[in-house]
Amino acid sequence: MTNTKERAEDTCPLVYQCRLPLSARTVNHLADLLRRHLKAIRSRWRILPPGKIAVIVLAVLRHDQRLADMAGGNHVSECTVRRWRDELIGLLAAQAPRLDRALKKIARQGGEVVLMDGTLIRTQRRTGKADRRNYSGKHRAHGLHFLALTDQNGRLIWISAARPGRTHDNTAARHDHILVHLRAAGLGALADLGFRGLDNDILDPVIVTGFHASRTHKLTPGQKEANRVLAIGRAPVEHGFAHLKNWRILTKLRTDPPPRATRLLRALLVLTNLEINR
Repeated sequence: MTNTKERAEDTCPLVYQCRLPLSARTVNHLADLLRRHLKAIRSRWRILPPGKIAVIVLAVLRHDQRLADMAGGNHVSECTVRRWRDELIGLLAAQAPRLDRALKKIARQGGEVVLMDGTLIRTQRRTGKADRRNYSGKHRAHGLHFLALTDQNGRLIWISAARPGRTHDNTAARHDHILVHLRAAGLGALADLGFRGLDNDILDPVIVTGFHASRTHKLTPGQKEANRVLAIGRAPVEHGFAHLKNWRILTKLRTDPPPRATRLLRALLVLTNLEINR
């Protein structure tokens, strides 16, 4: 027992190095963004330089490093790291494009269609009746629902606000007036069967969703081929979500209020596009 106590007293906190798989362009963009912000608010001093703060925040977002671990390894307090994280997330989220501007940009670049899909970002399950609306019966998990648009190459161009996990794709699309914005920009959209019924214009449809099979209605060979072609055209949207979910902080969100989750996803959209377009 004496030896055990002596070994326990000799222990000390250790610091290890971890590779951050991000480009220097992303780090510099975040550092420059912080420098401009500090100049705007006339903040003359921070305990660490902007470049170091940017690396710490990116490590939290990319590897889901705990704030206490990052604080101890950099000789600052946990609340300081939390404040840096929230500050930079807010600055990045402000750079995320609006829906109408994102669609007009695609139209100016000669694009004809966008890819649309919804996803569930899982969250921690919380006690109480208030968390029941976050349960998704489709995924059998608690989370927040997001709607996203990508271009034909799978590059994320817009992401919606966070909604309860039980929200249907059509409900989210109607709330954001997706159909109105698409018609105003002169664009079409490719979507999965979850968006069936969103566009009821038979003569001039904007949203293409494919054909649905049922017990009483089997698909014809032509309809199956049409669904196959649509699936090939929609494949890049999954690549866009995959790039976004490379940020491990999204593995299981610990952010409960939807506005905070919205800012986080929009900040990660900006960072994701910086990495893809480097």
